[in-house]
Amino acid sequence: MKTTLIALALSVSATGVFAAAHAMAPSVEAADQAIDNGVVSADKVVAGENGWLVVHRTDADMKPGPVVGYAPLRKGDNMDVAAILQEDVAAGDMLMLMVHSEAGGMKTGVFEYTLGAKEDGPIKVDDKLVMQVITAK
Repeated sequence: MKTTLIALALSVSATGVFAAAHAMAPSVEAADQAIDNGVVSADKVVAGENGWLVVHRTDADMKPGPVVGYAPLRKGDNMDVAAILQEDVAAGDMLMLMVHSEAGGMKTGVFEYTLGAKEDGPIKVDDKLVMQVITAK
């Protein structure tokens, strides 16, 4: 009986650790949306560290293009994250909402990334970018 209780406690503990680790996996949840207010929003962004939600232009090739907006992220769950667009975006344009790090830059709290740079660069999980592509309406 004692062995069974210990095994059960270890199983519950391991499940809790797995669930906590899985809950912290970086992710972006967003849907196609109207951008006539000059803002792009993600319903939920999970960040493993403080960083940025970065809005890149993209197309059918699904490669990140120029940055058109960004918003700060806190480590953990971030709900209804809004990034103000810094360039005109037309209905039908594809946008890639991507999680970037705060690491590598010269100043904390200042977004310093440019395409191909290491400063405040994209987060990857299993060598894949953490992102969601949406279409502007």
